[in-house]
Amino acid sequence: MPESYQGSHQAYDVLIQPNTMIAMRDGVRLATDLYLPARNGQIAAGRFPVILERTPYDKATMRNAMNGAYFARRGYVCAIQDVRGRFASGGEWYPFAKEAPDGYDTVEWLGVQPWSDGQVGTMGASYAGSDQSALATLNPPHLKSMIVAVGASNYYHCSMRQNGALELRFLIYAFRMATTSQEAMANPALRAALNEAYANVGEWLTRTPFKAGASILRLLPNYEQWVIDILTHGEYDAYWQQRGYAIADYYEEHADVPTLYLGGWYDSYARATCENFVALRRRKRSRQMLWMGPWTHGGWEASYAGDLDFGIHSVINYNDLRLAWFDHYLKGLASEAAAWAPVKLFVMGDGAGAGSPAGAAQRNGDGRLHQGGAWRDEADWPLPAAQLTPFYLQIGGGLETTAPTEQRASSRFTFDPRDPVPTIGGGISAADPIMRAGGFDQRGRADFYGCHDHLPLNARNDVLTFQTAPLAQDVEVTGPITVHLFAASSALDTDFTAKVLDVFPPSADYPEGVAINLTDSILRARYRNGWEQAELLTPGQVYEFVFPLYPTAIFFKAGHRIRLDVSSSNFPRFDLNPNTGGALGVERRFELAHQTIYHDAEHPSHLVLPLEARPSTQSVTVRG
Repeated sequence: MPESYQGSHQAYDVLIQPNTMIAMRDGVRLATDLYLPARNGQIAAGRFPVILERTPYDKATMRNAMNGAYFARRGYVCAIQDVRGRFASGGEWYPFAKEAPDGYDTVEWLGVQPWSDGQVGTMGASYAGSDQSALATLNPPHLKSMIVAVGASNYYHCSMRQNGALELRFLIYAFRMATTSQEAMANPALRAALNEAYANVGEWLTRTPFKAGASILRLLPNYEQWVIDILTHGEYDAYWQQRGYAIADYYEEHADVPTLYLGGWYDSYARATCENFVALRRRKRSRQMLWMGPWTHGGWEASYAGDLDFGIHSVINYNDLRLAWFDHYLKGLASEAAAWAPVKLFVMGDGAGAGSPAGAAQRNGDGRLHQGGAWRDEADWPLPAAQLTPFYLQIGGGLETTAPTEQRASSRFTFDPRDPVPTIGGGISAADPIMRAGGFDQRGRADFYGCHDHLPLNARNDVLTFQTAPLAQDVEVTGPITVHLFAASSALDTDFTAKVLDVFPPSADYPEGVAINLTDSILRARYRNGWEQAELLTPGQVYEFVFPLYPTAIFFKAGHRIRLDVSSSNFPRFDLNPNTGGALGVERRFELAHQTIYHDAEHPSHLVLPLEARPSTQSVTVRG
């Protein structure tokens, strides 16, 4: 590190003021633990910048206490707050949607305290990332900088819902959060019952529609109502446009402060993290930075995601990174953050482990597949020089950069909601033990919910596979990904799913090869023309369905294949479409949906991949 770089060091003791009650505009008081720089048992003289984290996961955990002390020792006041209705705070909890005013009021209270220098930064991940963005849409005057880790841009479009379908991890989340509700903490018998319900939460995923009063959540009315609300509000209506959900709708009002957006390719907020950076970098004058690693949700201190390992260089020290950022923006120090590029990406997949053939799959000492990868600095996102390249679905399951010429070509399957394609990895959070995040070989296994055998998923008759020939040269795919499907259904409404995979050739450690999930998504057909109003299908009519997958950054080695799997379910990651066209979250009937995917000259279904424009990947032509 150059000698000119500066950073805060441990110059103070710590004085903790637990459960400081901060009054909100409606009189509700929120419990906040204050970690203050101290000397000789007293608050240190002077004024200090303040760092705030607002959490529903208990401000008094050991990790929060360690973080609070870390920053206080280095000359910050660190405030960690229980959000409304959780743990020691007053009021009633309604997840995510209503966090903006409480966050604003807390920032402004912190900004005028006698130990505050008037500068407040915010930090936190997941819920504590999203509630930062929510309060920032109200532009509190004392807010000066943010580090938003794995937070939302719009919960309807790419978090709770994804292109119209519900992510069922939030049903699991409701049962999990109920076990630490204030009601559970006050009643040991209730808590034991809630813990038992959460231990068996997988049973509830097959009981659709979710009925009011049928589960133990009836004893926690706010929790139950939230589940019913997110299940039944299918359209993008006033419910989803609340400030805490729809950060993207309020970008123009959003605070113009330096912000670091931190995310992971196997995280549930990968798309949202990139969207926030792109939108606010173009709208605001202050510095916006994007940092994307190969991680699962909050997994930046682990080198693996699912069955993949990326090497120890993929890991970051979270507190050191945050300290460098806040030192620069709250203290004016020339820390290393001053020199960071606007975008820092981890491109996954540098090939084989030591001693194995290039591109071959090899297990490391922990039994994980060595995927490898490397960090790279970029000037912007999406990469300006990336070539958006269509890969067309072909007769016989090919995937080529040459458009089909056949006059008639299609592939068919039947979607039965009673037997959905099971979820094996992906960008998932808050769903353990039912769903696990990360990259996995796409075949059945006993430790994954819904798997009934050990066969490859694409051996199912309701999964269509299209893949390239073994690549003759290395290919890098980095950026947003979109799929265009020309399709027809026998149903009034149905879903279509798409999943992109990295297919490794056979090796000594993996004699059948492996097919690793990279990114996926889903589209609910009734929302093909817009999210505000449902439009049912005309059975048998061909439509073009266009929808985004989550972004990624992956280096396909020569000899690998790029694969696209198409189906109509990915369960329990996404709720099941009953195919009837009935009201979402209410319909009790189901129908089979007979699906046709077209891939001919008139209906050229294709996957759009952003190819990194390097000499080895320019003008790539891949034929089966």
